[in-house]
Amino acid sequence: MISNYNECLQRYKNDYQINKALAAGEIFKIEPGIYSDKSFEFETAIIAKKYPRAVFTMRSAFFYLGLTDTIPDKYYLETDKDDAKIRDRRVVQSFDNYGILELGMTMREVDGTFIRIYGYERMLLELLRNKNRLPFDYYKEIILNYRKRIDSMDITLIQDMSEEMPKSEMIINSLELEVL
Repeated sequence: MISNYNECLQRYKNDYQINKALAAGEIFKIEPGIYSDKSFEFETAIIAKKYPRAVFTMRSAFFYLGLTDTIPDKYYLETDKDDAKIRDRRVVQSFDNYGILELGMTMREVDGTFIRIYGYERMLLELLRNKNRLPFDYYKEIILNYRKRIDSMDITLIQDMSEEMPKSEMIINSLELEVL
């Protein structure tokens, strides 16, 4: 099980006991502030543990949701506008300025660990909001995959969520023209 420093401190009571557990091989230091009872952890689990308030979005979410087979080169996370800047070369951070960080967020198992990630409906809205920032072929691949699964999606939820987001009229128009 992966743990951060504070969780290890609660379990082992002090730094001396943590170091003793490390020396005995009970736990392993994966990277600064991250420990595990296994010598190897997937990087997705490390990122999720290190940034517990962040939500996986954009290229990471599209890949984990199976909407593209393009493996992202970094982890795309969205955080609240008041959160600190993430200084990790592996992460591309975006900020939610509109109080909608939790909107459409779900828990999903990836590489054996549960992560906070936007669901299919929210990611469709994010795709439409950010279509000018994505390569055309990448955008087209994801839109085609959404067209295949549109019957299993909650259209009412998509419309309700889109009204709470900035650029709502543009999103609804794009949804009607490109997906429905």
